[in-house]
Amino acid sequence: MKQTTIALAVTAALLVVNSAAAGDFDGGYIGGKIGSSRSDTSGLQASSRSSATTYGLEGGYGWDMGQTTLGVNGFYDSNRQSNHAPLGQLGSRVYGLGLKLGLPINSLMPYAKLGYGHATGIGAISNFGASSVNGGLGLEYKFAPNWSVAGEWTAISPSNNGTKLNNDNFSIGVNYYFAAPKAAPASAPAAQPVMSEAPEAAPAPQPKEAWKVIMEEKPVRIEGASFDTNSAKLKPTAATKLQQVVDFAGQYPDANLEVNGYTDDRGSKTYNLKLSQRRADSVKAYLVKKGVAADRISTKGYGVDNPVSDNKTKAGRAMNRRVEVHYTVREEKKVRVTE
Repeated sequence: MKQTTIALAVTAALLVVNSAAAGDFDGGYIGGKIGSSRSDTSGLQASSRSSATTYGLEGGYGWDMGQTTLGVNGFYDSNRQSNHAPLGQLGSRVYGLGLKLGLPINSLMPYAKLGYGHATGIGAISNFGASSVNGGLGLEYKFAPNWSVAGEWTAISPSNNGTKLNNDNFSIGVNYYFAAPKAAPASAPAAQPVMSEAPEAAPAPQPKEAWKVIMEEKPVRIEGASFDTNSAKLKPTAATKLQQVVDFAGQYPDANLEVNGYTDDRGSKTYNLKLSQRRADSVKAYLVKKGVAADRISTKGYGVDNPVSDNKTKAGRAMNRRVEVHYTVREEKKVRVTE
């Protein structure tokens, strides 16, 4: 039970730590892993501790809780046979279900697992079968919107009729997430909208007052540092600015909004185009949640195009990771026209 006690202690520690930033590890996923399994038995005869190759599959679903990610996880491990003197060749199969608690920090997420597993023996302990608490620790890295790599340690020590199997697995795996990260609600500082107004028509000779519809364009820019590198989650630097857009949309119900996303110049052109589109979609999701009709909002990602600062500096790249919102107002204004 030593491994289980460690897992429980780390899980409790994770619950009280304040994460530095939100991550993109929510949603459903499936993955495979390979590594080394170290095991021994007690009760039948004393057996030496030995290592063997292990293969595994896992899948689950995570929910973004703001500062943490909480999910459910199911797994299957096939621990190959190795020599455990004096018993001989033996191995095991382990499957189970449990909870997964993580602390996303941008693209990294340390996590702990705790649940219930069942182990069956192979070879010299083929009649063995028992269940117990299963736990583990790991570190996961999101290297693409739908892909991550993870290294982890898991342990289980079931016993049955006086026979106990102690098993520790150390593995590396790759996970596929079925959906790209979704936008999270944000709260943030304000920015002054940049507005330009079409000039009124100049007075004409012998004018006559009449009603004429003119167009007024009012672009709003969400400044840099609204997004972390390789992330489409809004940081706490956008909500006040976006609230101005929400207020504007309520004041002008016929106005349509154009949301454009951008990235810094790191990464491939194809990936940056997709990332900038996700950033634009994140802003749209926020506006829709605040009551703006979805059919009034169009989105487009431009990747590294139209930088507002130098991509050679950290501060410049942060400014280029942005979304700009543009909108056009149709207003009736009384202007002088010539018959």
